[in-house]
Amino acid sequence: MTDTEKLLVTARQVITDEARALDTLAEGLDERFAEAVQLILQAKGRIIVSGIGKSGHIGHKIAATLASTGTPAYFVHPAEASHGDLGMLSEGDVVLAISNSGEAPELANLLVFTRRFGIPLIGLSSKMDSTLMKQADVHLQIPSLGEACGFGMVPSISTTLTLAMGDALAIALMKHRDFRPENFRDFHPGGKLGAQLSKVRDLMHAGDALPLVTEDTPMSDALIEISQKGFGVAGVAAADGSLAGIITDGDLRRHMDGLLDKSSAEVMTANPASIAPGAMAQEAVAVMNQRKITCLFVVDPDNGGKAEGLLHIHDCLRAGLG
Repeated sequence: MTDTEKLLVTARQVITDEARALDTLAEGLDERFAEAVQLILQAKGRIIVSGIGKSGHIGHKIAATLASTGTPAYFVHPAEASHGDLGMLSEGDVVLAISNSGEAPELANLLVFTRRFGIPLIGLSSKMDSTLMKQADVHLQIPSLGEACGFGMVPSISTTLTLAMGDALAIALMKHRDFRPENFRDFHPGGKLGAQLSKVRDLMHAGDALPLVTEDTPMSDALIEISQKGFGVAGVAAADGSLAGIITDGDLRRHMDGLLDKSSAEVMTANPASIAPGAMAQEAVAVMNQRKITCLFVVDPDNGGKAEGLLHIHDCLRAGLG
């Protein structure tokens, strides 16, 4: 067997062992998981996650995932907690303490603090008879299945199970709260994820930038509006302010004969495609691609169908959508 083959055998074995461990974790979940979710839902404060070593690294991720999915949470390092950071805990909080062995000495002061001041404690460990689990109000137990190294020395299976338990908590809480993509975007405004979750109102042009004329506007004036605003189109507003139509380059070509003697209403395409300001920008891109158009007027049906903005495909592309 070559060195490459040996490396692949080892890698596949690690992944296989961890996958089997995850199946065991899923099958072993019981009412204690639901108790932990309910305890967090009832919390008036925040979820304080704590752990040391590899458990601490996983704890950081769990806290971040909770916070980004609608459950206010932050990580407190147990060593720092003993040197003043216990002051970050308050009545109404819930502590999620993580330790595979349940005997991490750095957690001792944190555990004592929760007991002294009646702060609910969720223990996440593989050892039900450990100090952590004996002190905890609710127990989240991960199965004790050794580690992928085969010697029980390198946190691997245990950290994977802990991370999965944290993800299960966060997503169960998210679904219970009906936390939607538009809510998720509020916590992820940057990067590609933020772009994918952008709403139309985040990218549209509005106010003075909006190319808009009335039905009785002469085409000579409409052409000036189209030229000045730079989108190659103009919306046409009806007497009640609702969007009656749109004037595009194609409309201009079709009415070239005597164009300047006509009104906007005579040239426009009536009932143009539009989109609501609260729609996801990805939805707008799909509409534009399907109709083979480059822009959409933004119309709020709850506001009398008035044009509130204009979204151009270039705005979406610049934001990372396409």
